[in-house]
Amino acid sequence: MSMVKENTFQSETDIHTDFKDKMTYGDYLGLERLLSSQKPLSGHHDEMLFIVIHQVSELWLKLIIHEIQGAIEAIQKGELKASFKMLARVSKIQAQMIQAWDVLSTLTPSEYMEFRDDLGQASGFQSYQYRLVEFVLGYKTPFILKIYENDSNVHATLQDAYHAPGLYDASITALHEAGFHINKDVLERDMSETYIADDTVLAAWKAVYSDVEVYWDLYELAEKLVDIEDSFQQWRFRHMKTVERIIGHKKGTGGSPGVGYLKKVLEHSFFPELWTIRTEL
Repeated sequence: MSMVKENTFQSETDIHTDFKDKMTYGDYLGLERLLSSQKPLSGHHDEMLFIVIHQVSELWLKLIIHEIQGAIEAIQKGELKASFKMLARVSKIQAQMIQAWDVLSTLTPSEYMEFRDDLGQASGFQSYQYRLVEFVLGYKTPFILKIYENDSNVHATLQDAYHAPGLYDASITALHEAGFHINKDVLERDMSETYIADDTVLAAWKAVYSDVEVYWDLYELAEKLVDIEDSFQQWRFRHMKTVERIIGHKKGTGGSPGVGYLKKVLEHSFFPELWTIRTEL
């Protein structure tokens, strides 16, 4: 019996260690490039934490954009159930991003000041993927595009998303296609403008929530949207409090507004009618 086990073990070892001329785990994930992308400038121990947290956040943002764009396409095709999995995944990703602030919060003000000047003009305010997330959710402000005018590839990517329907636009169209009356001005509006609440959209969502069994798919879609906005606002709040905890009310690197700006954006709602109906039901 022991000989059988030994031979089996030897066989498995041969299979799992012979990667000559075969793609490896590191090859597939591009780990050599990925793990060599952390290049601290100050030599301070805690700068590695700062870099890794932000790089991981950018990877999660990339996946969020991928999932939301996929959900928009599914909703536009009338495939609401397919969109639910993607939107649920976004909420799970957001949970990871919210918890990441707890890790960054282990950085004290004194520690951060040891390497802050080495960051130069680099600021999270410049994250174009964060702006893309805002755009695909429907929050669009023209001044954002100006930030990236010197990077033609990024600017083109943002420009496309700026003029495309966002997640809420697709959802409102789904209401219209389900037979609800939606103002023509809403359906044909300029998609480059930030959405403003509309009474017909409010009435449609109220009807959905008042007859869940009949409109189950639209009800499920609405709750997925609320999950995402709820998590997004939690992320924004934790961002604001982490910044306040580490640098107080100083301006951010690169001259970004800091805590004041982060508090202000907490007031914005991506899907306003879905919050209003909670009072009216």
